[in-house]
Amino acid sequence: MGEPNKINYQREMDKLIEKNKSLGLVPRLLLHSCCAPCSSYVIEYLSDYFEITVFYYNPNLYPDNEYEIRSAEQKRFIGEFKAKNPLSYIDVPFAPDEFYGRVKGLEKEKEGGKRCEKCFELRLGKTAALAKEKGFDYFATTLTISPLKNAALINEIGNRLEKEYGVKYLASDFKKKNGFKRSTELSRQYNLYRQDYCGCVFSKQKRTEKCGECAE
Repeated sequence: MGEPNKINYQREMDKLIEKNKSLGLVPRLLLHSCCAPCSSYVIEYLSDYFEITVFYYNPNLYPDNEYEIRSAEQKRFIGEFKAKNPLSYIDVPFAPDEFYGRVKGLEKEKEGGKRCEKCFELRLGKTAALAKEKGFDYFATTLTISPLKNAALINEIGNRLEKEYGVKYLASDFKKKNGFKRSTELSRQYNLYRQDYCGCVFSKQKRTEKCGECAE
């Protein structure tokens, strides 16, 4: 899987944007978002070129109220952000069993390993299916903005789902061009709740262990 790492996904996305601009197109994009901070820069960057619907689907979140906190912040950010093109929000009921069922047997996997891959597949798969059902031109995810996540793997999954569902995937590496840095700036500007762990119980445990080690 070395070859995908050589692809400059940011450059490829910019080429696509320029092509759509030259044709006068403003495609409809279903954007999976994990949280408001990660979505902030992505929305700022893409909303000039796409009509975005943010899809909040994160059955991996722990504890249960984390889902509601992040959902509320996502809706608040969308309501306050002034986008050039239409910007809207949809979600689905919190369904943690979908996550635990998908990662069963992988509980002991390290962060960033096979369990995370299954989680990416679950969330992007749901996004692709909804994009197909609702007739979106593209689907995408904010997940590639994180310096801790494997953008090549996420894009590999997205490209595979494009073939499976027959709806175009917008490949990305949003941490490029100082995207992650800009997301932290926007988080401060909008006073967004910014969690200190990825979201699932396993990442929270890892964070707790790390903090415990620092305290010793």
